[in-house]
Amino acid sequence: MIQKADTIGVFQIESRAQMAMLPRLKPTCFYDLVIQVAIVRPGPIQGNMVHPYLQRRRGLEPVVYPSEALRKVLKRTLGVPIFQEQVMQIAMVAAGFSGSEADLLRRSMAAWARRGDMGHMRQRLVDGMLERGYPHGFAMQIFEQIKGFGEYGFPESHAASFALLAYVSAWLKRHHPAAFACALLNSQPMGFYQPAQLVQDTRRHGVSVLPADVRYSDWDCALEPDARGKPQLRLGLRLVKGLGKPAAGRISMARHEQPFDDAQDLATRARLNRRELAALAAAATLRGIAGHRHRAYWQIAAGEKQPADLLLGITRRDDDATIRPASELDDLRADYAATGLTLGRHPLALLRAALQRRRIRTARQLLDLQHGTHTRACGLITMRQRPLTANGTIFLTLEDETGHINVVVWQRLWERQRDVVLKASLVAVDGVMESDGEVYHLIARRLHDFGHLLAGLQTRSRDFC
Repeated sequence: MIQKADTIGVFQIESRAQMAMLPRLKPTCFYDLVIQVAIVRPGPIQGNMVHPYLQRRRGLEPVVYPSEALRKVLKRTLGVPIFQEQVMQIAMVAAGFSGSEADLLRRSMAAWARRGDMGHMRQRLVDGMLERGYPHGFAMQIFEQIKGFGEYGFPESHAASFALLAYVSAWLKRHHPAAFACALLNSQPMGFYQPAQLVQDTRRHGVSVLPADVRYSDWDCALEPDARGKPQLRLGLRLVKGLGKPAAGRISMARHEQPFDDAQDLATRARLNRRELAALAAAATLRGIAGHRHRAYWQIAAGEKQPADLLLGITRRDDDATIRPASELDDLRADYAATGLTLGRHPLALLRAALQRRRIRTARQLLDLQHGTHTRACGLITMRQRPLTANGTIFLTLEDETGHINVVVWQRLWERQRDVVLKASLVAVDGVMESDGEVYHLIARRLHDFGHLLAGLQTRSRDFC
């Protein structure tokens, strides 16, 4: 799973940059994961360490060491300095720094990005390396790498701790996917993904996800066994917008006393006000006791017309009222508005016939295209990123019913189409597929705002975090 970047929700290795690196580095042991955690950082990137390491890892470039003395320092990372400790060791071994000078270098690296005060260390480092026979070009390269670490160099000890948590997270996702997803949803907000993306990923991994329902749900999401004892994920009332935890607690307590007869019984015994009832109806959590959303709204409205004591002894005939259920698209809009996700069909599935007429491929179909193929794709924007190390490039992550699409938008294009890039929620992209092994990107040539096809749909994305 890690080698294939199947890591949505996995600690540290779920970001787009990490997921793009995983199929290239292909970790095969724990220490590979330590390097994986540390290498996707501004320090190694700005120090131009990533490409040489990958080339050596793939056997496309020979592993060389500037000296036998530095072999001991750099052997575990194929001759490329990746960790903060290695930079300090290089200074001591190759430039003759004392331990205190190396520690001063470390503190200077930490302050470099804020004050730019590494200049006083440059001559000392370069002179020390020249005295010990290292070429001037190599000395300058090391200094530039040290400056890169000033942006964010990762200590090896931290990387090892993070790698352990990453591996444990991935193990849980593989062997206990329902529990893993349940814990993530109960810990929101966190990580790179909204609940909608986490639920979609969970379902793609074979987990049944049950809707929030006042008959069964508590505040938190929980696990329920199916007929064969396999755990299913039951969504919690925490996902219902406009409903507080105290109200969810009263619902749970009242339900444990006896099942609810209808919406008014729920309102009375759980002491729910009009706003809380409306939130529950909007999220379709009353479907089991009041039917679909429209019927639930009708029951609530009917109960508000007269004081409760005037209805005592009167048999109500709700079933006599013919109330038409919402359309699939209206239900979809209501799901996203009330809970931020849907357990119905993905929004793009509803549009697929229209998208096919526009020659738009799915995320899954893009993976079969050859490098350099011109194509068109479409999806909901789930993430926007603009790393400081990307020279103004914006990266978009799109989602359709089959998976994710990674889109690269060069600075010149996004400046021309700023409104589409920054404001649209559903976009189509004309571009060129680029592949590097199992890593695929769609290089955008033009973007189109297709939001009118799903007018009224409220989706959320994670932007520039």
